[in-house]
Amino acid sequence: MKMPKFSIMILLLLSLASCATPARRPIPADFPLQSSNSSQEYRIQSNDALDIKFFYIPELNEQVIVRPDGRISLQLAKEIKASGMTPSQLSETLKTTYAPLYNNPENSVIVRSFNSQRIYVDGEVNKAGMVALVDPMTVLQAISQAGGMKETAEPTQVLIIRKSEETNKITVAAVDIEKAFNGLDMTQDLTLMPQDIVFVPRSKIADIDLWVDQYIRRAIPIPFGIGVSTF
Repeated sequence: MKMPKFSIMILLLLSLASCATPARRPIPADFPLQSSNSSQEYRIQSNDALDIKFFYIPELNEQVIVRPDGRISLQLAKEIKASGMTPSQLSETLKTTYAPLYNNPENSVIVRSFNSQRIYVDGEVNKAGMVALVDPMTVLQAISQAGGMKETAEPTQVLIIRKSEETNKITVAAVDIEKAFNGLDMTQDLTLMPQDIVFVPRSKIADIDLWVDQYIRRAIPIPFGIGVSTF
């Protein structure tokens, strides 16, 4: 006796559901991590506004914006890389740069405004888009700022896409936010860096349910709903 096509589809869906749990991937060893310690010194970013003051040479005092290429232009020093440096590191660089021209060019660098402090949350969240990074923020906090995850989200494979300021290398890490949310493994709730992208993928179960809706519920006139669930 031949099996009805409808039964074959149900068996196929059950088989797909049994394989729907994604493989866990550890955070790559070369993924650039940021300490959650809020006392860590800030690193200058593109579009930040800086106050540069020389203690004994006031004519060199300037207010500048860090260009998109991460550099600043100053009097007698047209191209200085600022992005990625701490204010104290940039101060030392300026001291070295002006030392051949001035005696004792002591200076201070003050970040007046943090214009590039933002991250982006996309995928299966309720309010995808930019999230302002005012204070140190973790993945869970960013997702909360984006309105939380949809029911169709896969919390065990949330992606963090990070670009290195020094090498321009893009690195991707998959974290299990479900474990962090349940308090089982808080190391999965990484602290984010400016310009990070947090992507919450769609679950395989949600994809299967969409397939059911498109190819079974709408194609076969049956009086009850069909869903797929895992146990």
